[in-house]
Amino acid sequence: MTILTSARWIVPDWPAPARVGSLSTTRFGGVSGGAFASLNLGAHVGDDPAAVAANRDAVGRRTGARPVWLNQVHGVRAVDAAEMDGGHPPEADAAFARRPGVACAVMTADCLPVLFCDDAGTVVAAAHAGWRGLLDGVLEATVAAMGVPGETLMAWLGPAIGAAAFEVGGEVREAFVRRAPQAAAAFRPAPGGKWLADIYLLARQRLAGQGVMRVSGGGLCTVSDGERFFSYRRDGQTGRMASLVWLRAATPA
Repeated sequence: MTILTSARWIVPDWPAPARVGSLSTTRFGGVSGGAFASLNLGAHVGDDPAAVAANRDAVGRRTGARPVWLNQVHGVRAVDAAEMDGGHPPEADAAFARRPGVACAVMTADCLPVLFCDDAGTVVAAAHAGWRGLLDGVLEATVAAMGVPGETLMAWLGPAIGAAAFEVGGEVREAFVRRAPQAAAAFRPAPGGKWLADIYLLARQRLAGQGVMRVSGGGLCTVSDGERFFSYRRDGQTGRMASLVWLRAATPA
């Protein structure tokens, strides 16, 4: 279950410590127009840069922390958000943080956003898991960068392309199954020799391999819900949502 607290924000209902803040945006609540209406957070999709900046400022105000935006390349690199100065976005597909003041952010419009935190509320992370990054180990790299045992972590799976919409070629299925035979359970045949892939199940399998067994979310399809979500697969030219996680400053005793 995921709680939609307003038209703009999805607040994950995972059992995170009180010090951990998290949210996922929808397409509502911004100033962009046309194909990017209205809360587009992607600066690389052809939207008015001033509108993107205003939208990002709105998200930053909502989190109370400085979002660290990435130049996502479908890779596996994870960066320390606290070391990013807000200048040129680093090429990376995950970010982690061990102190308050910064928010780890990943942008998606069908790919899977995955948020992480540990039981003690000392480290958080966000990962962008398209099928290429998922195959190559972006979730494993994120867990390693967090520097704590996987058994102490929990994860939340944000809005992504659903299993009924994610059609892939046989080569994608074969690549996953070569890495892990159990991945076959995440694919079912589709017409024309294609396959329907369950990216949520693939992510859960990879997380389990790292000891991360407590996984929430995974029930929101970007393709089928055009009212709330941007979807590249559905629309082509479109905006980007963001999923963010951050540490709040400790409250004095």
